[in-house]
Amino acid sequence: MNRLLLLCFALLISISSCKKDEKLSKTSTNKRGLIAKKAMVVSAREEASKIGAEILKQGGNAFDAMMATEMALAVAYPYAGNLGGGGFLIYRMADGTKGALDYREKAPLAATKDMYLDDDGNVIKDLSTVGSMAVGIPGTIAGIFEAQKRFGKLDVTTILKPVIALAKNGYYITDKQEKRIAHYDSMFRAVNGKEILYNNNLKSGDQIINTALAETLQRISKNGRDEFYKGETAKKLVEFLQAKGSIITLEDLAKYEAKWRDPISFQYDDLTITSMSPPSSGGVCLNQIMTMVEPFDLKDYGHNSLKAIQVLVEAEKRAYADRSYYLGDPDFVDIPIKTLTSEVYLHKRMENFSFKSPTPADSISHGDIVGYESDETTHYSIVDQFGNAIAVTTTLNGGYGSKLYVEELGFFLNNEMDDFSSKPGEPNYYGLIGAEANSIAPEKRMLSSMTPTIVEKDGEFYMSVGTPGGSTIITSVLQTILNIHEFELTMQEAVNAPRFHNQWLPDEIRMEPHSFDKKLIKELEALGYTINEERSPIIGIVDGILMLDDGTLEGGADKRGDDTAVGF
Repeated sequence: MNRLLLLCFALLISISSCKKDEKLSKTSTNKRGLIAKKAMVVSAREEASKIGAEILKQGGNAFDAMMATEMALAVAYPYAGNLGGGGFLIYRMADGTKGALDYREKAPLAATKDMYLDDDGNVIKDLSTVGSMAVGIPGTIAGIFEAQKRFGKLDVTTILKPVIALAKNGYYITDKQEKRIAHYDSMFRAVNGKEILYNNNLKSGDQIINTALAETLQRISKNGRDEFYKGETAKKLVEFLQAKGSIITLEDLAKYEAKWRDPISFQYDDLTITSMSPPSSGGVCLNQIMTMVEPFDLKDYGHNSLKAIQVLVEAEKRAYADRSYYLGDPDFVDIPIKTLTSEVYLHKRMENFSFKSPTPADSISHGDIVGYESDETTHYSIVDQFGNAIAVTTTLNGGYGSKLYVEELGFFLNNEMDDFSSKPGEPNYYGLIGAEANSIAPEKRMLSSMTPTIVEKDGEFYMSVGTPGGSTIITSVLQTILNIHEFELTMQEAVNAPRFHNQWLPDEIRMEPHSFDKKLIKELEALGYTINEERSPIIGIVDGILMLDDGTLEGGADKRGDDTAVGF
């Protein structure tokens, strides 16, 4: 009898296990990314990840590797890696201390609210997106030097040595880079009025040697951050810009400072999420969406299921509606962050949600989303052997920024001024409606969607994650975290998984094409949702690092790009 009971019990356990395995198999194939014991760098280029990891091997920490990785991306990934742009850093030290660094670009001193409007008050096409008037004061060099000065271990010369060598010796064009360069070739010629380094009919496998950038980096290595903002490089940059009609001056560069800020930090289940605060909208919106969806049983609904998509889309609508009206540079506008992120407020925002039909966008308050990066941002994650972790997102805004290339210095300049509201209350060139909170003012930082994020579980480091993707950055980071926490995917599976996006207006769900079941799409359409599979062929290129139960690290480098994890 006892044996019979034991057999029955074993059978029940077996059946239960099979059902569990069957459920997991729908979401996870247990495919992991690179595993490392001590440290890892995940970035958009193999060269940058290798250089960052090499700096760690030399005894540097995450902030030394940050400087090396970001500058290596400026060499090998000029599409978004940069000296002429800006970004955000989220960090977690080994002792649990967390913080944020804002090195977002600023408007020049001579900037005015109506600088992109004609005499009739209409937005002048291309003025804020292409050429010298689109350029904001770059913050990248100030940012990496500020972080390294406060927390780094190595000297700058040691850190930049392999980066300078990369620029001098060259790197090889990938298939994806060949296509990007070809796409922008005519714009490079039109904006610069001549051929530049990237106008040479470059093909996959061709080598790019950037001697001018190597010399710029050598001067920065020798003279420090002030070389870029007050030295020979600053003078050459301003001379070039003003010859092209820019309003940027040496005073603008000399006054620029990166700024330490308090990050946005909140709880979701047993996770502590820490992300970027304004002038990025990333942390606030991520907080809002995750608080709104927490009462729903996403895991039971299933990964990318009808109900899970409905809940996430409806929460996204409400967060992006708030983003449009309230968020901007906190040094210039008062932002009611406590109210926007309170559980009472957010649960009330979801009161009119129903699984039976979509909430119409025009029934949700406030104007369209304002200010965004194009898909051509880049993100990298680093965890060092000392237990420090960072998440960094940096951008030129559009692909190759303003398309303006400083030949003597060897880099492209941003077109970040378009992230302001050129004309609050009316659609800009991209059809996006702006708000007064993000209007242009001298020395003001433009609103961003960048969402570098660090996640802790039960008080310990759990993951570092972020992505490019413009307005889809927030939702891509959101889905990656949920893929791991709710649906038990590995980091590699989480970053590879198909993604969708809603930003309130236009009132549609963007879905990566050929990635979602046609039956699911028909069910969403039957409920009244508009599906767009054409708008975003790629939604985000996520790079993340996950701490596994045994203390090793898993790197997730998104298959959508040339992204690579390197660790040891």
